[in-house]
Amino acid sequence: MFYYIEGTVTVLEQNLAVLDVGGVGYRINASLNTISSLELGSRAKLYTYCNIREDAFDIYGFYDLAEKRCYELLISVSGVGPKAAMSILSSCSPAELAMAIIGGDERPLVAAPGIGKRTAQRIILELKDKISKENIPEAKVREGFVKTSVSREKKSADAAAALAVLGYTSGEINAALKDVDTEGLSVEEIIRLVLKNSVK
Repeated sequence: MFYYIEGTVTVLEQNLAVLDVGGVGYRINASLNTISSLELGSRAKLYTYCNIREDAFDIYGFYDLAEKRCYELLISVSGVGPKAAMSILSSCSPAELAMAIIGGDERPLVAAPGIGKRTAQRIILELKDKISKENIPEAKVREGFVKTSVSREKKSADAAAALAVLGYTSGEINAALKDVDTEGLSVEEIIRLVLKNSVK
C-alpha cells in the first residue's frame, strides 16, 4: 500500500518509530538496526511493508531496501511471522543474514530472541532453496569477474550469491562487483561495501 513514508521522527522506542507526516503520526514497527539509524526531531524515510488483517493494520518500516527484502524473505518461510522476522533483523544486519543463509550458519539466527534451532534450520533450508531457484547459477554469476585466483573468484561468487539474497539482479550484481577490489576483503566486507555504495 505505502512504498515509503517520509516525515519527522517524533517517537523512538524499542522496535517502534513514529513519523509525523503533515500532522499525522504513523506508528511504524522497526528493527533495532533501523531504530539506531533514526534521530528524534530529524527527517527520515522508511521503506514500508503493510500487514493487513481483519483485526489489524500494521506498518513495518525499514531504513533501506535490503532490510525490507530480507523481511519479505523471512516472512515467506512457513512458521515465521512478522514479530519473528523483526527479531532476526534486530539481531543481525542484512549482510549478516545473507551470509548465514549462504553459509548454512544458524548461529546468527538463534541469537535472536524467540528463534529456536529448528526455526533457524527451516529458514536456512527454505531460503537457500528459494535463492537457488530464483537466481542465476554460480557459473553465470562469475562471468565478467577478473579471474586472478580461485579464492578471489570464490569470494566474488559468494558475495554475488549473498547480494542475490538481498534482491539484487544479476546485472546490478555484476556492475556493483566489477569495481570492487576484493583483494584483502572478506566476503562480508565486500557485501557491506556494495551496500554502502548501493546500486539500488
